[in-house]
Amino acid sequence: MKNIIVIVLLTILSQGVFAQVASKPKKEIKTIEFKVKGNCDQCKKRIENAAYLKGVKSTSWNEETQMLKVVFRADKVTEMQIHEAVAKAGHSTDKVEKDKTGYNQLPECCKYDDRKHGK
Repeated sequence: MKNIIVIVLLTILSQGVFAQVASKPKKEIKTIEFKVKGNCDQCKKRIENAAYLKGVKSTSWNEETQMLKVVFRADKVTEMQIHEAVAKAGHSTDKVEKDKTGYNQLPECCKYDDRKHGK
């Protein structure tokens, strides 16, 4: 009789554990693209590195289109945190204006606001 009670209790408890495991939120992977101002290969490296926060899987900035593509885990980092990190490095995004201190520290070839080429 004791064995039956123990088996029933273990069965009930194990179902509760499985229910908790099954209810964990999925790791949502998101891909976003947004405009980031820059000029050259140095900008590309800086922009991609700035956007590569914890939870970011990949970054790729296209100099010609001025678009940054970011693949990230939404449970680890937000889109706004990525925009803010890029802006802090001195590059304006379509949601966050560049940090002036970061911009002033850029090499001359990277100062996109000082150039008259419409990018």
